[in-house]
Amino acid sequence: MTNTLPTIETLKDQARRLRKSLAETSRPMGHSEALEAIAHQHGYKDWNTICAMASNAPPMAPVYVGEAVRGTYLGQPFTGRVLGVHTLPAHDRFRVTLHFDEPVDVVTFDSFSAYRQRVHGVINSEGTTPQKTSDGKPHLQLQL
Repeated sequence: MTNTLPTIETLKDQARRLRKSLAETSRPMGHSEALEAIAHQHGYKDWNTICAMASNAPPMAPVYVGEAVRGTYLGQPFTGRVLGVHTLPAHDRFRVTLHFDEPVDVVTFDSFSAYRQRVHGVINSEGTTPQKTSDGKPHLQLQL
């Protein structure tokens, strides 16, 4: 058995895709048979057992309100605190609000500065934003 299971909705989606794939190869399969097959693929005896083990609870955020954090924002190191965390409908995405201990200069030009002390971002469970700067680094990356 695997240590982490997908949500029940994801398991059902896997069963739908299995049925569709088999239907295209002239091997039709009923819905309950596909659910049982998915349970077996994950190492469980039957669909009821895997349902009991799986959860539709949203994933846990990698940080919590009030937590001291460190990382990089637009390539600049920071330390600060988490002011807010909101789980988004998209799987493995969390909107965070951070307050930096010291303002961070987000401009790399010598003749111009733009400081940020409170920022918002969308991170995954690894504390990284999917958006990247032009040099390929994440906009926000927390050290977890």
